Amino acid sequence: MTRALLLVDVQLDYFPGGAFPLVAPEAAAEAAGAVLRHFRGAGEDVVHVFHTATETDAGFFVRGTPGVAFHPDVEPRAGEAVVEKHEPNSFLGTGLEHLLRDRGVTDLVVLGMMTSMCIDSTVRAASDLGFACTVVADACAAPDLALGDVTVPGATVHAAFLAALDGSFATVVRSADLLEH
Repeated sequence: MTRALLLVDVQLDYFPGGAFPLVAPEAAAEAAGAVLRHFRGAGEDVVHVFHTATETDAGFFVRGTPGVAFHPDVEPRAGEAVVEKHEPNSFLGTGLEHLLRDRGVTDLVVLGMMTSMCIDSTVRAASDLGFACTVVADACAAPDLALGDVTVPGATVHAAFLAALDGSFATVVRSADLLEH
């Protein structure tokens, strides 16, 4: 088993002052930073994924804007892989699978934003590709969502998507439990 940490879209547009702030992204970034420090300290692979919009009139993640930048808690270091994507699924249209296979990675620890879109899409794709996945629940964040006149709070969105992933596509854990083992 070779394990890698996959940090997905922990970018400034998802934080207060950004173009699409999520619910409680600061707590998620803090947990993500702790997991990242653990992986770095253990000398394990780290892969950063970031999203850029392909349309200049996109609401967020527009190339050249401050919102595309990584949150300071998880900024890549020299030597860590960085993958740019344009779709929710981190594998679609990127070299991520090739990069992971070249490094012999079989197990992924996934965290980031947003739970209901890019984390869900990426974890399902990774599972379909044969990677064993662990999702760090408290190192992810989701938005409030609406369908018609029903608003679903971000915490509920987050829990529902993680519940759907757990056991079928991934093992869902808290950062404290991951760091203890």
